[in-house]
Amino acid sequence: MKTIQAYRFALDLTPGQERAVRAHVGAARVAHNWALARVKAVMDQRAAERSYGVPDELLTPSLPWSLAGLRKAWNEAKAKAVPWWGEVSKEAFNTGLDALARGLKNWADSRQGGRAGRPVGFPRFKSRRRGTPAVRFTTGAIRVEPDRRHVVLPRLGRLKLHESARKLARRIEGGTARIMSATVRRDGGRWHVSFTVEVQRTERQPARPASVVGVDVGIKHLAVLSTGERVDNPRHLVAAQARLRALGRASSRKSGPHRRTGCRPSNRWQRASDRLGRAHARVANLRRDGLHKLTARLTREHGTIVVEDLNVAGMLRNRRLARHIADAGFAEIRRQLAYKTGWNGGRLLVADRWYPSSKTCSGCGAVKAKLALHEREYDCEACGLVIDRDRNAALNLAALAAELSTTAGSGSVAARGADQKTHTQGQVTVKREPGTASAGKTGAAPTARRGNQSRAH
Repeated sequence: MKTIQAYRFALDLTPGQERAVRAHVGAARVAHNWALARVKAVMDQRAAERSYGVPDELLTPSLPWSLAGLRKAWNEAKAKAVPWWGEVSKEAFNTGLDALARGLKNWADSRQGGRAGRPVGFPRFKSRRRGTPAVRFTTGAIRVEPDRRHVVLPRLGRLKLHESARKLARRIEGGTARIMSATVRRDGGRWHVSFTVEVQRTERQPARPASVVGVDVGIKHLAVLSTGERVDNPRHLVAAQARLRALGRASSRKSGPHRRTGCRPSNRWQRASDRLGRAHARVANLRRDGLHKLTARLTREHGTIVVEDLNVAGMLRNRRLARHIADAGFAEIRRQLAYKTGWNGGRLLVADRWYPSSKTCSGCGAVKAKLALHEREYDCEACGLVIDRDRNAALNLAALAAELSTTAGSGSVAARGADQKTHTQGQVTVKREPGTASAGKTGAAPTARRGNQSRAH
């Protein structure tokens, strides 16, 4: 099975190497800003000509927004625009032009309704001090040295790694991996190199292929499994909040940059800002490490994993819970489960967004009209079952896998019990299916159809 995988390593650069990397990053920014200014000038000129009544065939020729079109225009003008263009790799300019081409395409698709999600704005000019500096190499000498402690990149030469690249080197030496590109990026106060690699992965099988587990994510517990296991939420952001506030106050007391007056930041402000950035990066790294360990363990053990399609963007609008929801990383859990189930030979099923997993009784299938967030136990009025709210939701998610037991691969499972929102008239009883738990006992939620529902009296 061929797949695209990334390997990321921290770099230990010398002062001279860091200056060279920054020069490449600056070249990418210059190319991006030059091309964006050219695009805006052509657009404004054509708009002005149309306002004067100039016919379309006589308008100023438009500038292609594709990478090939932008690159052609750049090659024609780079000798005058940047006389020093030969001092850096051509990949640096290609990085900026490619970013602009992608931004213009996303903006056009968003305006025409061809892109889902929030509207995408028109690309903006890149700033020297804002944003994340990065440069991408797709051609030239890109390799890992035999000592596995150094990498070679075009024009930058031999760079030392902070850690060993043995995992990537073994795959390359074995012929099961091919480096497609390398990206040097500054993140969390230090430079990293990320290799995009085409990997030939061996076919794997979970430890328990027939095992089905429902995963209910939350804030109190990061994940509650249908097996009864509870994964505690480490809350890394909350634990680091005191230090982050102290570092933020220390940075605010120093002379920082002023956009209106053009005042440059002081060296003390820069050092304080770097300390704050490293503290935030540590929180992100701890969160990323914990989520990778959790998702890797689930995909290696269970053949089928069922999760919910949560509206995370809508949940973040709750100002009381937004910080905790963002700290938990609900969307990241689902993203990692999606590709890791494919790597390990399992499948991921996603319950419909309107499926009332928390409101449905896992014993008899009755659906509550409302269930307040502070009610941590599910008390079924139909069968008398009392069970933890999150465990009940996880059991209902696991039961959904029976509806697609004959379907291979990942997919979306239709909601049971609600087409959009749960009815407000009261609980709904549903017909029991063979193999489900009897009333009064904990079990999997029934795979009821909407036609089998009837009102409880």
